[in-house]
Amino acid sequence: MSIASTNLKGIVAATALLVTFSLPLSAQTADSRDEAELLQQLSQATPEQAVNIDRQLKALWAQSGSASADLLLERGREALDDGDARAAIEHLTALTDHAPQFAEGWHVRASAFFGMDRFGMAAADLEHALTLNPNNYEAVYGLGLIFEIIDQPDKALQAYERALAIHPHHEEVTNAVNRLKPRVEGSAL
Repeated sequence: MSIASTNLKGIVAATALLVTFSLPLSAQTADSRDEAELLQQLSQATPEQAVNIDRQLKALWAQSGSASADLLLERGREALDDGDARAAIEHLTALTDHAPQFAEGWHVRASAFFGMDRFGMAAADLEHALTLNPNNYEAVYGLGLIFEIIDQPDKALQAYERALAIHPHHEEVTNAVNRLKPRVEGSAL
């Protein structure tokens, strides 16, 4: 790494800190490790604030409290990013065996199953993840996608609306609700 690259990273980090701390308190969203507080803020946030709160919630949910569990989660996500769902499932199964109370392990493994079109297994993992963390709007959204794929639009819409109740500015969920609502309401006539 060159000295110029190192200096540039330092300058960017310092500038980000300066901008963050120079904003008025009302323009900042609290950097919190309290899930309930973050969820409350998310429900009342502007779309711009929601981006930061979403990031904080996902970071909070990704913390297992165990270095080995964190490593398995990281390896599972890397395998997914590389398009190797089988390797991801192996890492994430080891994670769910090692840390069965860690909701994010179940959630990410569901993504791997989803990527392999194993929708039943994905749904089972999402339901388990939601038993452990009922506020994970990404897991609720995932269930909605599965219901939509298996042609259960009523259940899909219910899941999407549940996800929107938690995260009112989730763009993909909003798009899904807008796409399905006319179909579901039209079929009720």
